[in-house]
Amino acid sequence: MLDSLFKGVFDTELTAVISPSDFLLCVGTSLLIGLLLCAMTMWRARSSGSFAVTLALLPAVVCVVIMMVNGNVGAGVAVAGAFSLVRFRSAPGSAREIGAIFIAMGAGLIAGMGYLGYAALFSLILGGVTMLYTALRLGEKGRYKTLHITIPENLDYTGVFDPVLKEYAASYTLRQVKTTNMGSLFKLTYDLTLRDPAKEKALIDELRRRNGNLEISMSCQETAAAGL
Repeated sequence: MLDSLFKGVFDTELTAVISPSDFLLCVGTSLLIGLLLCAMTMWRARSSGSFAVTLALLPAVVCVVIMMVNGNVGAGVAVAGAFSLVRFRSAPGSAREIGAIFIAMGAGLIAGMGYLGYAALFSLILGGVTMLYTALRLGEKGRYKTLHITIPENLDYTGVFDPVLKEYAASYTLRQVKTTNMGSLFKLTYDLTLRDPAKEKALIDELRRRNGNLEISMSCQETAAAGL
């Protein structure tokens, strides 16, 4: 039973011709796999509608390409060149979106080779692991923050906040300094890792005593490493 389920559609074909029924079977299965991956990837995640549609269609597209290449080395090189051009015409996404695209392409490749059972199994495993890591909030512990501090122009910011940041943050880096309000104020931007997220308010209160009670904001850190 399992052997027949995971048997390749093209395993018994001795010719390079793909029948219309096999073609439709692979494409239809790829579309269902795409919908499944889209639903599992978008669970508890915010992404654009265009990304959802792309993710749902990508396995079918890759499946058709693999079936049409069908062992032709020249066609394979041409397809690789075409996909490389698409990369330069698209905006970079988040690491999560890039990973989802790779999973969808992998499922489409397996389906295009005729192993529909393995394509479905691969999608279920990777999609399930994605949902598990999302539920566990892997890497999202609330410790990584971006801190914006506004100071008057007559305050020398060099090292003035270091004692406070060393007490409340395991590590911190001054990322940006810029003037604002016609040059009468400076705005400092720090990336920091909090020792204890529960003491975030205490940190802000300490900073207010040193910046003249001017504006301070803290948000979730968006690092360059998160986007590939």
